[in-house]
Amino acid sequence: MRIGLLGGSFDPPHNGHLLVAGDAFIALRLDRLLFIPAATQPLKVGQAGASPEQRLAMVSRLLDGEAAMELSDMEIERGGLSYTVDTLTDLAAKHPGSELFWLVGADVTRTFAKWRSPERIVELATLVVLQRTDEVPDLSGLPGNSQRLATRRIDISSTEIRRRVHEGKSIRGFVPDSVADFIATEGLYR
Repeated sequence: MRIGLLGGSFDPPHNGHLLVAGDAFIALRLDRLLFIPAATQPLKVGQAGASPEQRLAMVSRLLDGEAAMELSDMEIERGGLSYTVDTLTDLAAKHPGSELFWLVGADVTRTFAKWRSPERIVELATLVVLQRTDEVPDLSGLPGNSQRLATRRIDISSTEIRRRVHEGKSIRGFVPDSVADFIATEGLYR
């Protein structure tokens, strides 16, 4: 089985996440694609935002109707800092013989060396750098089995969505209506 893994804070998840996940699903011929919200990302400690439970609820709404994409709460259930190597170790044990593909944005090329056990990460999974068609990330610091995967360009970021909500601007079109409604109902990012 070929399993794609998309981790992150998803604070909030948005249509850009769905678009690149769909591109990766097709290009890598995946059987399943798991969205894995982090409990706490080590490189984002101390940043305020939605709670882990709220982020799970938003990703669930984002994936509604996406049959091949699933939400995994494994990092949030584990709690504490979310290290990719721990998640991959758990997934490799749960799915012996499966090929794992860890999907990351091109910005990871600047921080990958700071991750816990980067050499073990690439033993457990193929690192797939999602690259917008106009980006040329420097992959020199990444292991040799890393792959580039060109994805369509979509200018949406969680940071921009949080800013727009804070400023009272609409986020329709940035996120599915169900996610926008959840953000409004929960009073997030105000």
